[in-house]
Amino acid sequence: MTKQLIVGDVMHELTTTRRILERLPEEHMAWKPHEKSMTLGGLVTHLINLLNWQVAIFQYPEFDLSTVPQRREPLERRVDVLEEFDANVGKLQKLLAECDEKSLGEEWTLRHGDHIILRQPRAIALRTFGLSHMVHHRAQFGVYLRLLDVPVPSIYGPSADEQS
Repeated sequence: MTKQLIVGDVMHELTTTRRILERLPEEHMAWKPHEKSMTLGGLVTHLINLLNWQVAIFQYPEFDLSTVPQRREPLERRVDVLEEFDANVGKLQKLLAECDEKSLGEEWTLRHGDHIILRQPRAIALRTFGLSHMVHHRAQFGVYLRLLDVPVPSIYGPSADEQS
């Protein structure tokens, strides 16, 4: 039952994330709303990286941030964003289908070298480090769209642009 709830939660959030990514205005990839903000391209690339990390939660017992580049060159085209997103959703779906309740409860560690950032059961790490983190940045992306006057899709209910 736990696995069914987790898979349903993951797929709902990823479907919603894809729907908002489809609105990506390529002509504004270098735009950012504030000097301390990420560019639009950087933000959507971070969303893609978060999906890569969700895949890693199931592939490895731990993830060491000191072994991966902190910054990645921002993707520049909507088609590249959606292609990588879809490929990683496919990987995550396969990993979720193959996992069992025992592996969902196994400890997973996020570290930066010797510093332990979090150590949680895999299912909780997926929700906190993976999905909740993605939802946070997806909401930022929605604000970027609003500021750029791009229609925002409904997420958990109607938006000002979509009433269904």
